Amino acid sequence: MGCPSCGTGLTGHFASCEFCGLDDGDLTMLRVFLASRGNMRDLERHLGVSYPTARARFDDLLRRLGLVAANGAATPDATSSTASAPDAERLATLQALAEGRLDVESARDRLGGS
Repeated sequence: MGCPSCGTGLTGHFASCEFCGLDDGDLTMLRVFLASRGNMRDLERHLGVSYPTARARFDDLLRRLGLVAANGAATPDATSSTASAPDAERLATLQALAEGRLDVESARDRLGGS
């Protein structure tokens, strides 16, 4: 793991977290949604956008978390023992980064981050 701003690096074996890659805005949106017990209207008010826009942003977040497929269908339960190909690729990228075989920028590119 590394910080692109200051160049500090950390190596070791880390458990991956499906929420660790979310930016502050995504985490805030998820917290508001959970705190409101899934009330999309509360999320709409928090974001200051229309209901369809709030819904679209939340659906996009679900897709990025791998909870909804691009076609809108629910993906298999997260407790499934079989990792999907994208999950396996993501884990391989994170492992290569942790082992120093891949730099932070390359890993970010592979993971689709900004």
